[in-house]
Amino acid sequence: MLKYSSVSSLLSGWERGGEMAKTGQLGCEAAVGSLTPAKKKEYKVSNRLHEGKRPLYAISFNFIDARYYDVFATVGGNRVTVYRCLEQGLIAVLQAYVDEDSFVGHGDSVNEIRTQPLKPSLVVSASKDESVRLWNVHTGICILIFAGAGGHRNEVLSVDFHPSDIYRIASCGMDNTVKIWSMKEFWTYVEKSFTWTDLPSKFPTKYVQFPVFIASVHSNYVDCTRWLGDFVLSKSVDNEIVLWEPKTKEQSPGEGAVDILQKYPVPECDIWFIKFSCDFHYNAAAIGNREGKIYVWELQSSPPVLIARLAHAQCKSPIRQTALSFDGSTILSCCEDGSIWRWDVVQS
Repeated sequence: MLKYSSVSSLLSGWERGGEMAKTGQLGCEAAVGSLTPAKKKEYKVSNRLHEGKRPLYAISFNFIDARYYDVFATVGGNRVTVYRCLEQGLIAVLQAYVDEDSFVGHGDSVNEIRTQPLKPSLVVSASKDESVRLWNVHTGICILIFAGAGGHRNEVLSVDFHPSDIYRIASCGMDNTVKIWSMKEFWTYVEKSFTWTDLPSKFPTKYVQFPVFIASVHSNYVDCTRWLGDFVLSKSVDNEIVLWEPKTKEQSPGEGAVDILQKYPVPECDIWFIKFSCDFHYNAAAIGNREGKIYVWELQSSPPVLIARLAHAQCKSPIRQTALSFDGSTILSCCEDGSIWRWDVVQS
């Protein structure tokens, strides 16, 4: 999956950032990307469609099953629609449904769901009820609840599994923090969830009350976070995505320093709940803004390189989320006005 060697090798070329969370020492300024596109790739609009007037807040390609890499889904409210990207820019509707019956557990809206790529039966959800929950979708069991004394103090907006450390997740939210959690000491319950034969409601769900690391990288809502190897990408409402390295203290859970490594500017991205996406190998990240434009950044270069800036005269609504295809050749976006836009790379 992720090319750790290339990510790690960038460290030697990166100026080590000096912004801190909790404790830490000052370093140099972070590398900031230029907004002049390198024109490494050119994309064109190949399709657009409207689901209706209801805002669409989430869109995502399937990266779990290689047979369906061209399948994506959108979510708005409790409506889910599944599509397939076909050749020549076509989009086929596979299934659309309104689901009143989902996993019972969260006390409020669910803001994001992520699947564990190493164990696809495991799904983690982030909720308005200030908790993160780990589920086994095959048995319907809520295994762990990440909340409590050291948990988030407001809505949790985003969550992500570490790409190689199966025990580790990161979450962020409206309390302005990014928290890193470990499931290592609770892993026996994860294993037990696969063989549980009683009612899911009788499973001994455990609380994980304390994260192993708390980062105050941003001064406002943090609405999207993704792992990049052992580094973390996160964004707030301050017109940029930030790449940083958490430096945890084994003896002092929750404490540590943050090295800000790189910053990827995104103009007019100062409203919350705008989420970025990455291709399967994390070569690029795409993010929309409140004016309907998309910025595509190369992730594995220093300083950051802007691959492309995408704009269309009729796309003016805020883009709530993008979806990069497996190889980055297709970019999808879902908008506040209920529209879906498809951009395809122009083959030279």
